[in-house]
Amino acid sequence: MSAGDKKKPALSPTQRNIVAGAIAGVTEVLVMYPLDVVKTRLQLQTASSSQQYTGVGNAFRTIVKQEGFFSLYRGIISPILAEAPKRAAKFTFNELYKGLLVGKEGKLVGWKYAAAGSLAGMSEALINCPFEVVKVRMQAKENLALYRSTTDAALGLLKKEGPLALYQGLESQLWRNGVWNGAYFGIIPIVKQTIPVAPGSSETWRNFLAGFIAGTVATTLNTPFDVVKSRLQKGGKEYAGRWTFPLLVDLARQEGPRALFKGYVPRILRLGPGGGIMILAFDYVNKWLS
Repeated sequence: MSAGDKKKPALSPTQRNIVAGAIAGVTEVLVMYPLDVVKTRLQLQTASSSQQYTGVGNAFRTIVKQEGFFSLYRGIISPILAEAPKRAAKFTFNELYKGLLVGKEGKLVGWKYAAAGSLAGMSEALINCPFEVVKVRMQAKENLALYRSTTDAALGLLKKEGPLALYQGLESQLWRNGVWNGAYFGIIPIVKQTIPVAPGSSETWRNFLAGFIAGTVATTLNTPFDVVKSRLQKGGKEYAGRWTFPLLVDLARQEGPRALFKGYVPRILRLGPGGGIMILAFDYVNKWLS
């Protein structure tokens, strides 16, 4: 067989990253979404809230009892629609920025993995912000009677508040995504280098562990920014025109430092294992498409 007769790969590396990233993201959302609903409810809860959840378990039980099981999936259409472009953007931009940051020796040093991840996360936020705003509006308990569906929420926002409402909380989302992705993509290669795989052995558990550890650390570091993002994207006059760091200070003063970590437990339960699921799905699909 001549060189010209050789079968070419069906997809380019960039195309594989897009498809693998999309499938990885949707897989994680379908498995972990109820934890995201509980997380948002806890983050939006203040002393004056009509419903007071005492913890993750209580929130799950109360939501199911008062609103029905499927309330745990309220608003899921928005992140599902977002996951394909968002995760594809995350992994594609990460590979792009890694290529731009490669040194003369052709390799990335540790901090450049984190820098590429952070830039990828911020790029992802520009795509995902409108979907996040609609999701938070759907998840908020106060809006149960206001929006019937994701489409209703999106159209209602556009009609009542204008197109810019879909970018409420963008600044805090840039910080949140930058911190999470910087830590996530920065830690994964460190864990992989620390835990070698024996020749002939599967990398599955090592890669899952790397994603789990990276997801856990990243979630711990970025939770305060996620709390602020939820408050800003919920809307309301009390948060209109606020910036991230002044609001972080005000929340700590008014509600105590623990307020900056509201929803931390469901976030860890979701994004720790979710980080492992995501990197496994990405690696598996990428290899399958190669």
